[in-house]
Amino acid sequence: MASRVVLALDETDPARALDVAREVAPFVAKIKINYPLVLTAGINIVTEISKLCPVICDFKVADIPNTNRLISEAVFNAGASGIIAHAFPGSESLKAIKDVDNSKDLYVVITMSHPKGGEFFDIERFCSIALEIGATGVVAPATRPEDIAKVRELVGNLEIISPGVGAQGGNSQETLRAGADFIIVGRGIYLSDNPSEAAEKYSLEFGIDD
Repeated sequence: MASRVVLALDETDPARALDVAREVAPFVAKIKINYPLVLTAGINIVTEISKLCPVICDFKVADIPNTNRLISEAVFNAGASGIIAHAFPGSESLKAIKDVDNSKDLYVVITMSHPKGGEFFDIERFCSIALEIGATGVVAPATRPEDIAKVRELVGNLEIISPGVGAQGGNSQETLRAGADFIIVGRGIYLSDNPSEAAEKYSLEFGIDD
């Protein structure tokens, strides 16, 4: 069975990041890269890791359509298979990303995983926007399975990827039962003494309690 684990590779040392990516690639579905690594290593780190595993750039893009377009062009040209963007700038900003390359994955943030991360997020409206613009999927938090369940009802068959498993306290089994397609695990894998073993554990067991 294919892995339902996405590694959040929030490592900032480029050499360490590449080492971890090589180790875990057989056991994860995708690797999610955030700004800290790219700002440290440069955009070429996306290219290098993309040779090992599909990469989602978690840039939470949230700007006017033209700026969203420019960011997406850079990301996709570097080899990323997908990008994460916020819904609150509106549908036109998200459409600008889709127009760059409709074959790439676009994940829309519906609400976030940190404490009070949903304070200013309109779940129903954001789910509607994700459907309207033809997003691949949405981001909903493993730390609040009730939000995942609500999002699943609203987005139908769109993919749900869920951060917050492990260090943030999210339970992967509850997350998957609530309707998530993929769990996102970061520190529980890349800070492990044996990242490949940790990634394999999550992949085989879909993330049992840490």
